[in-house]
Amino acid sequence: MAGECVPESPDLGEMGEEELWDLINDNRHRISLGVQPGILIPYLRQARVLTEMDEDEILSCHNFTNRSMRTSHMLDLLRTQGRNGAVALVESLMIHYSHLYTQVTGRKPSTEPSRFSGLIKYSELTEYLVRAVTGMQKELQEARCEASRKSASCASLELEIRQIMELAEKSRCLQSENEHMRRHLCSLQRDVTKLKDEKCDLYMRYTAAIEEKSAVNIRLHDLNLQMYQLQTELQKAQTENEFQKRRSLRCAPAETPQLQEEVRSLRCQLVKAEKLDPARQDILAQDLAEAIDSQVELAEQLRCYREENEQLLREKQVLLDQKECLSLQVQQLTLDCNMHQQKSTVIQNQMKELQAERDQAYLSRDEAQTMIARILAEKDTLRCQLVELQEQVFSVQAQRSPREQQWRSCDVETEEDWESPRSSFEESPISPPRIPNRKRLCRMDAINPCAFNSECEDANSVRSRNVEPPSRESLLRREEALYADSSLEAVETESLLDDFVLIPSDLESFESKCLILFSSLHFSLTSLSRTSVPPFLMRCRQKAIRVNGRVLSISLQGEALLGQLAVVGGNKTGVFVHQVTEGTAAHTVGISPGAQIVEVKYEQNQKALRMVLEDSTLEEAMWALGQVTGLCHLSLRPRQDDYEALLQQLQSSATSSGDSFYVRVNLSLPAGPNWTLAVSCNDILHVTNTRPAGAEDSWHASQVHPCQLLDLQSGSVPNYYRAQRLLIRAIEDMSFQTKKSQKAGRLVARKKQKAVRIVGTGRQGRNPLWVSVEEENTKSAESGDTSAPRSCLTLMPYSPVTPHFPPVCRPVLLLPTILGHILNKKMADWQGFQLCEPEVLSSSEHAAQLQRSEILEECEQGRSCCYTLQSVERVMEKGIHCVLPLGLDCVRRLHRAKIFPIIIFIGQSARSARKLRSKLQRHSQSEEQLLACSRSEEPLLDKLPCLYHNVAQDSWCDQTSLLTNLRTVIWREQKKIVWVEPDLW
Repeated sequence: MAGECVPESPDLGEMGEEELWDLINDNRHRISLGVQPGILIPYLRQARVLTEMDEDEILSCHNFTNRSMRTSHMLDLLRTQGRNGAVALVESLMIHYSHLYTQVTGRKPSTEPSRFSGLIKYSELTEYLVRAVTGMQKELQEARCEASRKSASCASLELEIRQIMELAEKSRCLQSENEHMRRHLCSLQRDVTKLKDEKCDLYMRYTAAIEEKSAVNIRLHDLNLQMYQLQTELQKAQTENEFQKRRSLRCAPAETPQLQEEVRSLRCQLVKAEKLDPARQDILAQDLAEAIDSQVELAEQLRCYREENEQLLREKQVLLDQKECLSLQVQQLTLDCNMHQQKSTVIQNQMKELQAERDQAYLSRDEAQTMIARILAEKDTLRCQLVELQEQVFSVQAQRSPREQQWRSCDVETEEDWESPRSSFEESPISPPRIPNRKRLCRMDAINPCAFNSECEDANSVRSRNVEPPSRESLLRREEALYADSSLEAVETESLLDDFVLIPSDLESFESKCLILFSSLHFSLTSLSRTSVPPFLMRCRQKAIRVNGRVLSISLQGEALLGQLAVVGGNKTGVFVHQVTEGTAAHTVGISPGAQIVEVKYEQNQKALRMVLEDSTLEEAMWALGQVTGLCHLSLRPRQDDYEALLQQLQSSATSSGDSFYVRVNLSLPAGPNWTLAVSCNDILHVTNTRPAGAEDSWHASQVHPCQLLDLQSGSVPNYYRAQRLLIRAIEDMSFQTKKSQKAGRLVARKKQKAVRIVGTGRQGRNPLWVSVEEENTKSAESGDTSAPRSCLTLMPYSPVTPHFPPVCRPVLLLPTILGHILNKKMADWQGFQLCEPEVLSSSEHAAQLQRSEILEECEQGRSCCYTLQSVERVMEKGIHCVLPLGLDCVRRLHRAKIFPIIIFIGQSARSARKLRSKLQRHSQSEEQLLACSRSEEPLLDKLPCLYHNVAQDSWCDQTSLLTNLRTVIWREQKKIVWVEPDLW
């Protein structure tokens, strides 16, 4: 295993070549997987077992697609070096990969000099080991710092996760309590249902008792009636008895026994009747008393039941209120839990992005190290080539014995010409017979090898060979040296070899010209005065290229500059030189395709003008280059990779140019021939080409999807100045139209107002889409009558806009203001909406926030009560819409704080105002005031730097339908992209 201790193996110095390579080949797979060639190559180069070509082949060959293949190829190259290659490989493993060294050799790594084979000198080995240890210590320190940062971030994430888990646990507890309360509520509802059933049974029993009571009363009435009848019969019988007695006294005695018998029978019946009546009366009285007692008891029970029912109803209401509160708490906790989950997801995504950025940084570091190594190797190659060229020059100089006398005679003639001043060279240059077919000397503003005197100068000089960039002091010294006076002194004479370089076409001409150059220089060093130089070494023209960071400044004669070079690109990619005509001034100074034109400076009407083309469109760049007459200065930035990428896109038809920007149309344009695009006022267009082929006064543009950055229908539209003329013509038609009738005139005016949006450039006085033209000295706004940007009118047919994607719910602003105050309270009652409340500020807070432009509007109650930006932000942080009871003045203050409200204008007429008469009267407003407010605020909407939504007058019939329509409009506007133009007012 890798981690196990391996016993000491024989000394490597005693092992032969085959034994060493057998040992390495046994662990070849492990070495190929665990070794980075870029780390071992410097030591192997120091040990002289790998050459520069081997290094380039290992690191730059495209056939090796991964690190293992490069490592295997490095082992194969080391195998050709025999035992030295194996020993150097093992020693490099001992320095950089100690665990692999232990696994391969079975020995513990050590940095003692005795453990090395002597392939590298002791001083060089010590220096290399110190550098390696220092680099590893730096990497270890960086790794520890990165680990500490990661551990801190992990700890914070774990803390947040614990908090989220605690919140989730609380939410689960609340959910369980909610379930328990729900079950308790269900049981109480069942109890209430049972009580209701018992109450119904009592009602039924009470009804039956009442019916029984009524039956008893009827029975009692019947018995009383029967008793009354019996009493009547008894009185009748008594009367008849009395009558019979009197009659019997008159009648004969024969009838007396019969009458006596009847009297006895009647008396018996009377006795029986008298005996039965009191018992019945007692029974009926007792029944009546019992019925009355039962009625009292039932009434008492009914009263108790009613009280219990009222108590249960109160308890039921309390439970319902508790249920609503708990449901609201559950919803709030659910939202909090979802929010924390989203936060945790965002944090995890950020962690992934940080890891990706860290990996990318590591890759960039490796690439930078590889690039530095390659540059150093190229420098070594150039040094070798310089040494070889010097050896060739010396060999040629040694072979010039036959012609030495002839050249000296030429030097004597040349000495006579040196006595003249520098201006004489310009009048009478060297004649061709003296130096036939001499190549032009090219200026080198690069490295002067003689300037490296000390380590301090190496670190701070622009001529330094170190990888670090030059310091600011070095750049200033270099600039002063470049623009110094052209008088040549002895120091400049000594550095003539470094200031100029000869570019040969073939070796023979190179040898002859080297002879001329060295003989002339030899004579100049011995007999040349301090105020004159050889004429053929004088600068006959000003330096063309000046190195200023990554931007090159080139001076040339710019007559018909567009005829000398062709350009491609646009504001998105930059304007690049595409073609350069041979033989022109642009070709002579060395302008080549692939350079980005950053800036143009030239003179016009005795004024120095400066045009910045770094972010200009293709149309602007071609116009600016066409204005150049005479001497001009071009600032170029080499960007070959971006230029080639643009050419590939143009060849594949992925894009038609390098232009890409968005504009807001301020007039309506109908469709026409040649694929002309029909656009309406306030439409958003994506311009992708400002100079399409075959149409100089048109742009190629596409309509934009309202909710996404997607191009829809595309076509051509007029360019800025052609559209400006169309806008002026439309305004003239609106101003001078013939009024056939008052009604027709109103209709036409209404249509024209929708078709044109009058917007000016404000204080700039020029096209905001055009290139920046500045005067070098005065910086004034006017540059002459021939300058197109300075002669443009203030009307803007297109306004530049930028897209914004608000992450949260946008505030809502309703207009006209009078109608907005009426509807704001209704909207605030909706779910997801809240009315912005004013804040009471002290005098110091009011002054501070007023200075920071955080006060949106002051209330009518007093100066200390204001609507502030913080109140709007607090509502937006809740994830709901903030209803703004404000005016149009707050829009620009909100835009400065990156808050983009939804602006809704409700169109008004006399008919629509009558629909809101009752609402207006309730708020002490009238229809005339509403119409006046609408007419005064509607023209101000076109001056806003953003779009707004206009609700038509006939789209609603009453307040309810208007609110429903507004809710739909807000939902749609929330999904749209917010297009904001620069505020020019």
